[in-house]
Amino acid sequence: MDKLEKMKLLAHAAQYDLCAACGTQSSRVRDDIGRWLYPAVLPNGKTVSLLKVLQSNACENDCFYCGSRRSRDGRRVTFAPEELAWSFDQLARTGRAQGLFLSSAVCRNAARTMSDMIATVELVRFQYGFQGYVHLKLLPGCQEGAVERAVQLADRVSVNLEAPNPQRLQRLSADKRFAQDLMKPMQYAKRFRDQELGAKAGMTTQFVVGAAGESDAEILRTVEGLYRQLNLTRAYFSAFQPVPNTPLEHQRATPLLREHRLYQSDFLFRQYGFAFKDLAFDDSGTLFGSADPKMVWAKRHPDYFPVEVNRASREQLLHVPGIGPQSVKRILQMRREGKVRSMEDLRVVGAVTQRAAPFILLNGRRPPQQLALWE
Repeated sequence: MDKLEKMKLLAHAAQYDLCAACGTQSSRVRDDIGRWLYPAVLPNGKTVSLLKVLQSNACENDCFYCGSRRSRDGRRVTFAPEELAWSFDQLARTGRAQGLFLSSAVCRNAARTMSDMIATVELVRFQYGFQGYVHLKLLPGCQEGAVERAVQLADRVSVNLEAPNPQRLQRLSADKRFAQDLMKPMQYAKRFRDQELGAKAGMTTQFVVGAAGESDAEILRTVEGLYRQLNLTRAYFSAFQPVPNTPLEHQRATPLLREHRLYQSDFLFRQYGFAFKDLAFDDSGTLFGSADPKMVWAKRHPDYFPVEVNRASREQLLHVPGIGPQSVKRILQMRREGKVRSMEDLRVVGAVTQRAAPFILLNGRRPPQQLALWE
């Protein structure tokens, strides 16, 4: 099989490894030979097109939801490091790809596959001289030395936890051990990042949402712990979609709204200063689908409001629905230069005034168009 055919198959197979958040999949672009290029926002705010590809789709694991599981029929393809590095270089030189997202199935064993992935990135970096963005996946069970080299080579590394705890992982895979195979590589990566060996763009993880019967509360409790203990950069959430000829092919697909609410909650952790205890769940541990988590919090804390826009702290402003981090930054700047005098001032700085109005005061007065706070 030639390199072009391999690229088509392994780029398509990589679609389930996320490098962009909810809502961005539709903005990916298809090039002239059918490969998928994905947009990704770098830490500096720049958006680049990533070639997202697998080193191999020949997997030794038999995860119950996965299209690449070893017991499922399908065409198995593996890139040699030289083939994949050359192919990426062709895309990079012609400007179609500005970065590389490299993952893989576990082909033969984790050590062998990680060695091939690292060799690919070494060729990309040193033989072809690519100094742009590389995201390198750490495979389940990979060893400390491989993690160290990956951190040195890549801008970002990641481990797919898939499930929030060992009990839920058992419902997805009989081959993976939560602590030894998944958490241990993340702990190695944190240590090497703390030593400033590389991976300056951070470390991420991904969850398959709904496949193991886990609750939103289980996922988000784990996510908060990862931010606190491992300095995780961010979490990604992939709503489970059944794949034919797998043990979970008849299980119901997870609604995309659930994925969306998890992303909103994650944003509250990362950008708004919220903690797990601030989130509201129903008796089954599910986020309320009828409203975003920030609005749910606001309606459950009437004693916190209304907030005086011209005196409130940054933390207080971040708890107001309709006001986000950038809006808060601009409000604080506007206050240094004078006062926020009207809803139009808030609109100018990017606040969603219709959402914010019931929860604020402007110079001691409620905005004139404000509706009743509680229906």
